[in-house]
Amino acid sequence: MIELDDIRVGIATENAWLRVIDGLSLAIARGETFALVGESGCGKSMTALALMRLLPEGGAIDAGRVVLGGQDLVELPEAAMRSVRGRRIGMIFQEPATSLNPVTRVGDQIVEAIETHTALRGGAARERAVEWLRRVGIPEPERRIDDYPFRMSGGQKQRVMIAMTLACEPDFLIADEPTTALDVTIQAQILQLLKQLQKEQGLGLLLITHDLAVVSGMAHRVALMYAGQIVEVAEASEFFRSPRHPYSRALLRALPDAATRGRALEAIAGTVPAAGEVFNGCRFAPRCAFAFDACRRTPPELVRADGASVRCLLYRDGERAGESAAAAKPAADAGRVGDGGRAAPSQPLLDVQRLRVGFPLRKGLLHRVTGEFVAVDDVSFEIGRARTLALVGESGCGKTTIGKAIVQLLRGQANVNGRALLEGQDLFALQGDALRRVRADIQLVFQDPFASLDPRMRVNDILEEGLLALRPEMDAAARAARLKEMIERVGLRADALQRYPHEFSGGQRQRLAIARALAVGPKLLICDEPTSALDVSVQAQILNLLAELQRSMGVSYLFITHKIGVVEYLADDVVVMQAGRVAEQGAAQDVLYRPQAAYTKTLLAAVPRLQILGGDSSPN
Repeated sequence: MIELDDIRVGIATENAWLRVIDGLSLAIARGETFALVGESGCGKSMTALALMRLLPEGGAIDAGRVVLGGQDLVELPEAAMRSVRGRRIGMIFQEPATSLNPVTRVGDQIVEAIETHTALRGGAARERAVEWLRRVGIPEPERRIDDYPFRMSGGQKQRVMIAMTLACEPDFLIADEPTTALDVTIQAQILQLLKQLQKEQGLGLLLITHDLAVVSGMAHRVALMYAGQIVEVAEASEFFRSPRHPYSRALLRALPDAATRGRALEAIAGTVPAAGEVFNGCRFAPRCAFAFDACRRTPPELVRADGASVRCLLYRDGERAGESAAAAKPAADAGRVGDGGRAAPSQPLLDVQRLRVGFPLRKGLLHRVTGEFVAVDDVSFEIGRARTLALVGESGCGKTTIGKAIVQLLRGQANVNGRALLEGQDLFALQGDALRRVRADIQLVFQDPFASLDPRMRVNDILEEGLLALRPEMDAAARAARLKEMIERVGLRADALQRYPHEFSGGQRQRLAIARALAVGPKLLICDEPTSALDVSVQAQILNLLAELQRSMGVSYLFITHKIGVVEYLADDVVVMQAGRVAEQGAAQDVLYRPQAAYTKTLLAAVPRLQILGGDSSPN
């Protein structure tokens, strides 16, 4: 068993000691899945890093114990801790692109981990690496084992990280957003694999995620974090059937699906408090719909209430007091935001005709071209004005390649054929200044926010760069006002403009990437997994924002995603991709609820579903 006992973690800055985890206690048994959920920036990943003794520079555990098999890991010297990491406790990190060495073949990285933590060597270690690549769903593992990370999609890199960790057969696994970059079919495969390992090896799993549907199908117990503290702990079935804390209920009401289509999602007002903020009362009170005067001056304790533990003054002495925490607050109705029933305009904003993208295959020291890998083959679709087309399919099926080809980011790398007409103008025929001018009308939100934000630039400069290049008519005052508006509309404070990308969590960096794209006022926004790194509350803010912009400004979206709930909520039309070709396309209502292609049926069957306030949601 792993036990965290009253852990307190801080980070030293030039001016202060910032408290990021404040008195956290939890225990994980062998064979158990313990889910840690909450908004981005609440301390989930920092908890995992503290457990592994991998805190960032300046970070330290200044109180509490981390006990594994009767041994306090906080007291271990670093040399002894290295034998714990990987072999006894494995960890899957949130961002695979930054966890893999870009200049080393993925197979060599997996073999290195296997040889470090097991008795296998040489060919035997390589055989195990191939086997684990196969088990996590990497196609042709005997060939792909010799690829470099840059040749793999985001989802494939995540699977490599999972294979590398599980190949060492640890007793406990910390999975920090392990399925964020995965499509639903591979996600189902990975989650089933984890369940199987729990049965075979008694694997204990700390699952850190914002995907509550995954939690409902995997977890035995759930802990909800907010501002460095746990605010609710319960059995998973009880947490989803009858959440106690107002924060829990608000998160569950923010989930997008077909039932919420056509109205604004209930995003939680405000943002998670900044690290180091001093609190006089309940940390959630400024955002709570049920807060009363005592909440602002009395810090609540974690108390038992109806079989769960909850940190809320509505449950003083373990009994409900004041207003009912179970009262549901209706979501604000912002009007129809995308009912799928609007007639498409006769003149499409974007008309993609017979798109084909082939990447040259090179061999030898002279990089001689020996053939071509066709990533996208004969793909056609239209996007009307003020409409949303969702592009779905498994990782590696060509979704991201289509987005990059449309905005002309593959020139010199791939052979792109076909046409992409934006308001009748062929993007593939544009060069120089003509191409630069049209970029203000079509923007791309990249899948990996860490790689797409310059780490040497402040957020203000990153966002302003696009305005300077594409909106030269705006003066300095207008640019400053625009950036402040955008940063607040994506749920961040204005002071975020003066910080660097590394100071933000993964979800917060994704919000910055969205703000940068929206700042120039595009007509068409290509969103490549824009909500994959976001918790459900911030996702609700972003989806509401996108819907509002579509309603008020007529913005159109090409929405690349594996989140079917988001597709159900937002999309007017859907294109399902399989191995670079269109498997099925049509109106969202037809594709999602009356699919014709066998592949589409398989894809939809793998989608995890959540029964929020009823049914048995305990894991199988």
